Amino acid sequence: MTPQIDDLRADGVEIVAGSLTDLAGVTRAKYVPLRRLSSFQSAGMGVSPSWSVFCVDSGIAFTPEIGVVGDLRIRIDPTDLQVVEDGVAWAPASLYDQYGQPAPLCTRTLLARAEQAAAAQGLTAQIGAELECTMLAQDTQHASAETWSPYGMRTSLDRSPFMVDLMTTADRSGLVIDQLHTEYGHDQFEVALAPTTPVAAADAVILARIVIGRVAARHGLKISFSPVPFAGEAGNGAHLHLSLADGDGPLLSGGDGPHGMRPAGQSAIAGVLDTLPDLLGVYAGSVLSAARLKPGNWAGAAKCWGLENREAAVRFIAATPGNPHGANVELKLIDPSANPYLAATAFLRSALRGIELGLQLPAEVSDDPAQTALQPLPTDQRIVLKTLQTSAVAAEMLTPAVIEGVVAVRNHELVTYGDRPPTEICQALRLAWSC
Repeated sequence: MTPQIDDLRADGVEIVAGSLTDLAGVTRAKYVPLRRLSSFQSAGMGVSPSWSVFCVDSGIAFTPEIGVVGDLRIRIDPTDLQVVEDGVAWAPASLYDQYGQPAPLCTRTLLARAEQAAAAQGLTAQIGAELECTMLAQDTQHASAETWSPYGMRTSLDRSPFMVDLMTTADRSGLVIDQLHTEYGHDQFEVALAPTTPVAAADAVILARIVIGRVAARHGLKISFSPVPFAGEAGNGAHLHLSLADGDGPLLSGGDGPHGMRPAGQSAIAGVLDTLPDLLGVYAGSVLSAARLKPGNWAGAAKCWGLENREAAVRFIAATPGNPHGANVELKLIDPSANPYLAATAFLRSALRGIELGLQLPAEVSDDPAQTALQPLPTDQRIVLKTLQTSAVAAEMLTPAVIEGVVAVRNHELVTYGDRPPTEICQALRLAWSC
């Protein structure tokens, strides 16, 4: 026994899970007995290449490069292990080939390389995540029948045993929750995670989904991370916040640009806006995404930015006494169907590209974009996916192999569900992205 195995055994751990999140945004795992922990790190556990292109309904979107032949390995770092359930420890996994090299479709490696690219430019990046989700009864219908009060004391205190358990379990699991509240939608709530480095932030999103799901189960609930759990009702977002700094300090404050931005900070935001149409299929590419991404939903349906503008795709949060984490930008249009590693990579790479090219920041939209001549982003997913498929910028930032895989799994969704009634689609996929 190694000292770590002894410590885990003392905590009651018997099995170890390593998880990957595929290109459809679904998290999948393999388990080993605790005694095989070192093998999970050194050799990894075998998985088919098709893991990357599994679909939301357990279909497989084979591509010219991915078929029935081949094998890959998922490997974990034991220092990442967290106890997530009695007897179970979990760590995020990365995908490798049989020779120990990162696999082309490993989105965690892709994000790590984006983080390294920022460092090569003399920049440090911090990402924070907000997760919206919906509480369900065991039959996957609404958890409560009472009139819902958004952000209300009654609706939140009715769930206080669940929220207290969530906070306690999160702390024990190493998950840093900054804030928790009930949300606008019926039975909806939101968790805000503390900002950290990009890979760690995406890892935290997966850990949060696991913890929320396991705590909910203890309270007789299920959790939906669907972009739209119920047709015609509020959708769930998966917003990411980004801040950047160099040797002279933050890029989004301390300057003489709009709201204190420095020139490089302005270019970073311009870069994010510039690539939005190309990357919409990454941020909100599922068959349900378009139902959420509409004006009036506070989903960021317009390609613009604005100070605290919740209808803009990019919401700017200035450095003020009321903002302890400092100036940052929130990308509001991301929903929970997105692979968080891939979404964070696209977000960060777009900002870095804007800085590299010295892009000019467009004029701020300081009102509801729907009241202007600004057109909302496209919501026809066939157009969204075709744009992603043919985008040279997306291929450069995310690799052609990843783009091919994303388009394949999303096209499977369109073919399978695209012509069905919204109520039927929502019902079929209500738990598709739950952990």
